[in-house]
Amino acid sequence: MNRVETAVVNSPPRRWLQRYEARLLHRLGGPVTAGRVLELGCGRGFGTRLILDRFGAREVDALDLDPRMVTRARSRLAPLGNRARVVRGSATDLRAAFDPGGSGRGGESGGYDAVFDFAIVHHVPEWRHAVAEVVRVLKPGGRFYFDEVTAAALATRGYRWLFDHPTEDRFTGEEFVAELQRQGLQVRGWRTYLRGHYLLGVAERPRGDGKSR
Repeated sequence: MNRVETAVVNSPPRRWLQRYEARLLHRLGGPVTAGRVLELGCGRGFGTRLILDRFGAREVDALDLDPRMVTRARSRLAPLGNRARVVRGSATDLRAAFDPGGSGRGGESGGYDAVFDFAIVHHVPEWRHAVAEVVRVLKPGGRFYFDEVTAAALATRGYRWLFDHPTEDRFTGEEFVAELQRQGLQVRGWRTYLRGHYLLGVAERPRGDGKSR
């Protein structure tokens, strides 16, 4: 993200909107009480607190590509101790981000009860690889909570002028949901809003899917 978008996503209006989106995601997918959760792109850690407080997660592993955000999130979440762990890394290679030494501390296949994506995957040029990583790390029965920005929004003048996003292989809401299904997730519910510019929903890895990826 460039400086303008970094400022926007860390602003009070964005935090208010994220609370609203979290309420909608909670209605669609329910809580993850006492669950182990992964968050893609944690920023300053505001979403991490929502996952812990609103969704009832036991612990959250969170990552961000920006080292400045990792530092700020660690500071914000420090009072939570071991309930929140923040690392720098890419959503397309979670093993390298969480478990570079093979210690089994994070990023392992089938290790998470839920994965949260608060508008991060649309920043990833190889976004299908990020989806594959989500599927890999979810337990059977685990849920993927997603809140995304679609190609329709990214094509608007405001997004083009103010923000910096991949220019190829953008997705519509329908295309994103279809990719989740293609990779084996069952979509429990989803919706677009504001003329299809934004997407949110919840998908689940089938309980009978015990194969490793």
